[in-house]
Amino acid sequence: MDKFRMIFQFFQSNQESFMNGICGIMALASTQMYSAFDFNCPCLPQYNLAYGLGILLVPPFILFLLGFVLNNNISMLAEEWRRPRGRRGKDPAVLRYMFCSMAQRAMIAPVVWLSVTLLDGKCITCAFCTSVPVETLGNASHPRLSQGEVQRLLARIPCKEIYNGQQLIANEVAVRYLRCISQALGWCFVLLMTTLAFLVRSLRPCFSQAAFLKSRYWSHYIDIERKLFDETCAEHARSFAKVCIQQFFEGMSTDLVAAHCHLPRKAPADAGEAAEKLLGITDQGTMNMALKSWHRCKPPLHLHPPAQPTGNGWAGEGQPSTHPSASRKETAAYYSWV
Repeated sequence: MDKFRMIFQFFQSNQESFMNGICGIMALASTQMYSAFDFNCPCLPQYNLAYGLGILLVPPFILFLLGFVLNNNISMLAEEWRRPRGRRGKDPAVLRYMFCSMAQRAMIAPVVWLSVTLLDGKCITCAFCTSVPVETLGNASHPRLSQGEVQRLLARIPCKEIYNGQQLIANEVAVRYLRCISQALGWCFVLLMTTLAFLVRSLRPCFSQAAFLKSRYWSHYIDIERKLFDETCAEHARSFAKVCIQQFFEGMSTDLVAAHCHLPRKAPADAGEAAEKLLGITDQGTMNMALKSWHRCKPPLHLHPPAQPTGNGWAGEGQPSTHPSASRKETAAYYSWV
């Protein structure tokens, strides 16, 4: 368990590098998926367009959603967006920065899929084979055919083994024409994405450096605060369970002493240390109130102690405490949760 915990902590401390690696693996997987995918155009006028565009656009959308699903920060973003304002305001700029950072990583695999698909040309050939300009590329001396017959012949262009319209237009000519258009679109798409990535990564901080630094700082703060809160809750739960189990066995030991006159055993030395880590929260109802208070009314982002401590917002209905020791305990409990 210690090894798994160390691995988990390593991934948490290097989350950004880990997510970049995941995005790179997804991009590589998308190219392998396309290479292994058996592309079979239906070669029917009413289905070619839907099949070609579906293969071109649906997998990138799925990969884009997977990029968000595999990102641990999506739940943190949703939590920060939906939480009540309480005593801490919500900055839309920070939320936009967090969303844009996740979207940039999630777009890597879809962009790779679209680029590879367009450069290969099969999807565009299947989707738009019925739009080939027969008057320009075909045989003008061919006997006149109805529009439906022409569409049926052109729809078979991707299926070379069943194409029987060589007299109308050569299969190789039509395929080369559509593949040339597809590759031109592919390289234009690659150039566009590269230019946008350059502008976003290089020029955005130059126009609003102060706002960029502020958004990046508070996005890091939200991430670190959540991790520390989870660690504190885990440590508190461990101490709570330890004291609860110790009290159970102490009660059993007392019953055995009363029944069989056994000598009572001394309490473990670390029992007091575990009880101190509970910070005065020793029952389920109080813990639930503390967690609900953290969600509804997170503490404000200032580290100056208040002049007159008023509690933590959920104990004692926020009434000021008059006893000095109680005030010190409330202040210590307050900062332990922050």
